[in-house]
Amino acid sequence: MQRVNLSAVSEFVLVGLSDAPEIRLLLFVLFLLIYLATMASNITLLTAISTDSHLHSPMYFFLGNLSLLDLLCPTITVPKMLGALLLEHKEISFSGCLFQHFSLIAVVGTEIFLLAVMAYDRYVAVCHPLRYSSIVSMKLCAQLTLGTWATGLLNSLLHTSLVFTLSFCGPNRIQQYYCDFPPMLALSCSSTYSTELVILVVAGVLGSGACVVTVVSYICILLEILARKSPGIWHKAFSTCGSHLAVVCLFYGTTICTYVRPSSTYSPHWDRVVSMLYGMLTPLLNPIIYSLRNKEVKCALKRVISQVRRAL
Repeated sequence: MQRVNLSAVSEFVLVGLSDAPEIRLLLFVLFLLIYLATMASNITLLTAISTDSHLHSPMYFFLGNLSLLDLLCPTITVPKMLGALLLEHKEISFSGCLFQHFSLIAVVGTEIFLLAVMAYDRYVAVCHPLRYSSIVSMKLCAQLTLGTWATGLLNSLLHTSLVFTLSFCGPNRIQQYYCDFPPMLALSCSSTYSTELVILVVAGVLGSGACVVTVVSYICILLEILARKSPGIWHKAFSTCGSHLAVVCLFYGTTICTYVRPSSTYSPHWDRVVSMLYGMLTPLLNPIIYSLRNKEVKCALKRVISQVRRAL
């Protein structure tokens, strides 16, 4: 088989979820409803945070950025998947695949760092409540948020430049419903050892750093709770940190299963299922978790809904 370079490939074929005509329409309707629900819930939460003065605080500033990321994540992959299910249009151009890959890794990386920043914010809220407004100022919030987006974009730029300069021997069928790097590495006929090594090292350093910040923040919160021994402290701490902790567990669980492993363990069918959990269910559940666990958010959402009803 003749060896060709990836730059000569004009398009790729996304295998997608199913070729069975009898279930394609069912899957299309199901995922369209999930996507619309994800868009509606995150847009509603963003609207509540931006319009309600009660939510103009650092915690909700970070939450607004999380909702924005949860809007971007499914929008990068789901419309193309829906088109493949309904119209059987599975081809994606080289530039489209590159852009999709870059955008998705940027969103994933930014969300990892943002969750670490939010963990630090919860640590200050629980352990230093009287100094919270002076420590976590809006200027610091803006700087931390800008740093998370910049780091996520730079990390994605490195990943994309490494993956899309590999050589391929012809097969262009990506065993996934979007352009992700594990199936891209599986297609390469050149050695991917150095690429995987660099990606794992960089992702390991950045990801473990964010994870350490998150874990240390919650260890300090736990130690503070044990040291105080005041009545109701557990309930207060859980009401402050419960939503974020649930989102962290959901995010890290699906992300680790998807990305933190060598390509030799790549399984197309398993990866599609896990990718669904990360790419569609997590962005849907995040605003629901914060809405159910937070009285201020629920009150703000009620005010937004009532304003929309009056406008209609």
